[in-house]
Amino acid sequence: MKIEKDRVVSFHYSVAEAGKEALESSKDAGEPMAVLFGRGQIIPGLEKAMEGHEAGDSFKAAVTAAEAYGERRDGLTQRIPKKHFGAQRLHPGMQIVLNTNHGPRAVVIEKVGMSVVDVDLNHPMAGKDLEFDIEIVDVREASAEELAHGHVHGAGGHHH
Repeated sequence: MKIEKDRVVSFHYSVAEAGKEALESSKDAGEPMAVLFGRGQIIPGLEKAMEGHEAGDSFKAAVTAAEAYGERRDGLTQRIPKKHFGAQRLHPGMQIVLNTNHGPRAVVIEKVGMSVVDVDLNHPMAGKDLEFDIEIVDVREASAEELAHGHVHGAGGHHH
């Protein structure tokens, strides 16, 4: 069965900045990642590279910054009261996930003051061309419930 919109795709991946060591791999967690394909749950360039593949396929995909997390944008700095970070020790260059009105967002700490913290709101991978190693584990039809909810249920997916 080929990968196409609204099918559930389970896959292992590792991702690296172009020409560098892998940054993360789903094999570290043991479970493959599962997505409802064609619903924007993974970056656009990876979705394009995966379309039409089937279970058992392994391939490499080069994804430009524009098709990944976008280009870096200047001026995306925000000053946030330190109390929002709890008791954790902060330092410049540290990546952290902030809970925002639009859900969790990965940011990079730029400067730590006495009562405020300056953060760069660009995604830490913005402006970077990425290379993926992909192994398609399974492709199946999504259930009516998964389609209605817009995400995968069960292993590697969402649990209610």
